[in-house]
Amino acid sequence: MRQINPEKLAKLSTANSMLDEKYGAPGTPSREQFNEESLAWFYGNMLRERRKELNLTQKQLAEKLGREQSYIARVENGKADIQLSSFFRIAAVLGIQFIPTFVN
Repeated sequence: MRQINPEKLAKLSTANSMLDEKYGAPGTPSREQFNEESLAWFYGNMLRERRKELNLTQKQLAEKLGREQSYIARVENGKADIQLSSFFRIAAVLGIQFIPTFVN
């Protein structure tokens, strides 16, 4: 088995240190913007994958929601600032159900 070189290990960057370097420390405006964009992309990607599982086009999904195809594209790409109610409406059409959990 190979031995880990502690000197080399100490020189490795962590994911957090790389994020700090590129986007600033947690709590800074640039880091908060990065976090918001990351979440928007994540949820948009989740909706896109489910839409594809159902073999729906963006246009078909948009028609079911009474929206434009370009709106669905922006949501899926994390470029639309949507309200929570809109997100739930899209999720419901895709058969995704959210059950609220309250933590003390």
